[in-house]
Formats: sequence, structure tokens, C-alpha cells
Amino acid sequence: MRKNKQLGKYIWDVKNMVGSIIIFFFIIGTLATLAYYYVNLDLEQHPVVKLYTPNTSAYDSLDGCDLFSGKWVHDNHSYPLYKDLDCPYIFGDFACGQYGRLDSNYQQWRWQPHGCTLPRFDSKQVLEKLRGKRVLFIGDSVNRNQWVSMVCMLQTAIPLGRKKMQKIPKVSLLTFKALEYDVSIDFYWAPLLVESNGDHPTKHKTNDRIVRIKSIEHHAKNWVNVDVLVFNSYLWWRTPTVKILNESSQDSKQYNIVNNHRGYRMVMKTWSDWLYTHINHTRTQSYFISMTATHHRGIEWGRKDDENCLDETEPVTQDEFWESGSDLKMLRILDSSLNKLKARGVKVQMINITQLTQYRKDAHPSIHRLHYSPLTNKQLSNPSSYADCTHWCLPGVPDIWNELLLSYILRKRK
Repeated sequence: MRKNKQLGKYIWDVKNMVGSIIIFFFIIGTLATLAYYYVNLDLEQHPVVKLYTPNTSAYDSLDGCDLFSGKWVHDNHSYPLYKDLDCPYIFGDFACGQYGRLDSNYQQWRWQPHGCTLPRFDSKQVLEKLRGKRVLFIGDSVNRNQWVSMVCMLQTAIPLGRKKMQKIPKVSLLTFKALEYDVSIDFYWAPLLVESNGDHPTKHKTNDRIVRIKSIEHHAKNWVNVDVLVFNSYLWWRTPTVKILNESSQDSKQYNIVNNHRGYRMVMKTWSDWLYTHINHTRTQSYFISMTATHHRGIEWGRKDDENCLDETEPVTQDEFWESGSDLKMLRILDSSLNKLKARGVKVQMINITQLTQYRKDAHPSIHRLHYSPLTNKQLSNPSSYADCTHWCLPGVPDIWNELLLSYILRKRK
């Protein structure tokens, strides 16, 4: 009897153990199934974030292609690269849409080089490539135009709270920081590169051009320890003559008058010597942006002589069109200066945007911009008299300049 009880208890224990094992595996199987569906569902909604590795091979393939010889192609699928209302950093000078411009066709043109195609702009790729670096634009208001464009192009990929803009008046500097990437995109006001009567970033309305040809250090001390330098200097050289101050005198009345070409050549020599002796070219990439077109004479593209870029909505289609405000001799002086630097072992790449801007009579702010002084009744009665045909709407043409610039920055250095 006792043995039967023990046997029954044993059988009962075995049944319990088997049942427990079955329940255990059932629970494990159920949990595994649930986990499978949960993970796959979560992956669909929240893909795994992988470390981003910038692909620069597309840019390396551009070697040997003349990026500056090409044509404008309408492309409303890829452009604009950002919306003006999505970029809080656009100055009123360039915010055409916010100041009454209703058409948007000027934003939708892609530059197509004859021998290759520019890779599609990728803001995250650029930020990764520039991680830990500082880019400094140096020059006049057109270079500031391009700097704002670059900021707008990049800031779209940066969340709120991880970017900031700062003005540093003591050194004429504007700086944009992408905090997560430790990237700084800066602009320094120096329209004539050397010291001049135009050095104040806002109070500089004058018809005179007065420079100290040899005095560059006051500005240039702020250009060192930078990873990418982007220069320009043209607008302020369009006056026929320039006053050259006596370097040894503080008297602003002691000066020599030279023509603008000679003055530009002298300043480029000072700038070249400084760049040669003060910049670590192993670390720093240097670029110079060529002059841009100013569409002030409508007769040159079939309009009346007293008309300009006002109300223009389409590019010029004539091959090799050249407007009279672009001084070819100045461009040759720049090219010669850069070639002389190259002979000394210093490479400064010219971003030659001169010809491609010739066609874009449609892309200026004209009257659609912030005016810092009240317009007179006389001006209001004749809008073309105050139309800005020098600067460029954003989004727009300067975004293309930056795509060209980045096509060099993102290549492997040789």
C-alpha cells in the first residue's frame, strides 16, 4: 500500500514537471513571437540610426571637369534646396519672398556643367565632412550673401537648440555654430581686404575709396587658425579711382590717387604676401570667389536703356552673354595673382562664378528687400531707381555658388 502511494506521488510529480516544462516553453515561445513583431514594428517606425559616413567619391569624380562652363536648367524637383521661411537667418537684404516677391521660378534653376553633373546637395554629408572645423567667408556684401546661403543650406539638418547665430561687433564678425558637429560658419567684413574707409560693417556709405595698401594685419589677424578660407573683393573696386593713403602718416589728406585696376593689383599683392607667410596650407584650404554680374542696363538683353533687373522673371538664354558691369580686366588681375601664388607653392582655388551669374538677371532682389533708409517720393515714383540688381535673392543663385565651392571642399585633398 505504501509503495503504491509512493508510486502515485512519483507519477504526479512527473506530470507536474512535464506540465511545467510545457508551460515554460509555451511562455518562451509566446514572448519570442511578441518580441519578433515588436522589434519589426519598431524598426518600421524608428529605424536603427547608423553612424553616418560621408561619401565623397562622387565629388572626387569631378576632377578634370570644368564646373564653371555650363548652362542653367529648370529643375523644380530638386530646387530650391530650402524654403526662405524655414531659415530664420536670412537678412532682409536677401529675403525677397518676405518683401513682396510673388514668383518663385528664380529659385528653381540648377547649374549643369557641360562635362559632368554636380552631386545632389546633402546637408548632413557636408556637416560630417566639416565636423570640428571652421569655415570663414571674408569680403563684401556679396560674400555675406553667399555666407547666409551656406548657413541656410546647412541649418536645415540641425535641430532647434543645437545651433546658434552670434554677432561679434568688435571684430566685424558674424558666426553660425552647429553645436552637435562643432562646426563654425563665419563671415568677416573686409570689402577691400586691407584697411579702408569701408571697414565698418554697417556705416560705410561713401563714394570715396580710401585704402592703406600695406595695412592688412588689422583684419588678417582674425583669419588665422581656420580650416577653410573663402575670400572675395570686387564691388568696392568699381569706382574709377582709389585714394592710397601714405602708410607713414595718420593724416587722411595725404594720399595718392590711382586707377581702380592699379589699386586692386596692389592690394592683391599685399593679400598674396600675407597668405603666403601666415597660413598653414597643409591645414587650411583657400578659395577666392570671382566677381558677380550686376544687371543695371536692360538694353543689353533687349529691354529699354533705362530699365534694369526690375520685374525680370527669366534668365538670359544667349550663350556667353556678358553684361557691361563686369570688368574683365579685374578678373584677369585676380587670375594672375592666384597663378603667382601657385608658382610660390600656395594653391588658392578660384570659384569662377562670373559667367554663370551673367545669365541670371531674374534672380536679384530688385525692389523686394528691406530698405534701411526710408524711400523718397521720387524713388517711389520710379521703382527701377532703387532696384537692387547687385545682390541675390535667397533661396537662389548663391546656393549654386556654395554647391560649386563644396564640390572642392568635399574632395580628397591631393
